Amino acid sequence: MPMLTNLTGADLSGANLIEAYMEDANLQDANLTGANLTKTYLEATDLTGANLTQTNFTGAFLEGVNLKNADLTDTNLDGVKNLNTAILCRTTMPDATVNNSGC
Repeated sequence: MPMLTNLTGADLSGANLIEAYMEDANLQDANLTGANLTKTYLEATDLTGANLTQTNFTGAFLEGVNLKNADLTDTNLDGVKNLNTAILCRTTMPDATVNNSGC
C-alpha cells in the first residue's frame, strides 16, 4: 500500500497536530521540534531521521512506527500506545541514551 501522506523533509516545528490521523505517512527527515502530537494516530508512519526533540506525543498511537535515527531528546512519551512495536535503531531516546534494540 502506498504511503498516504508524503511530508519528507517538511518543517513542522512547533506544529499543532493534536489528534491528527497520519497512518502510513512518510515523515522521513522531517523537523517536528516542539510539535504537539497529543493523541495523534501514527500507525506505520516512517519517521526515519526525524527531529522529534521536545515533541509531545502524550497518548499518541505509535504501532509499527519507524524511528530509525530519530531524535527524541526531551520528548514526552506519556501514555503512548504501542511504542514497543516501533522500530528503534540508533534512536536517541528522551533521556539522551541511544536505543539500538531494532537494528
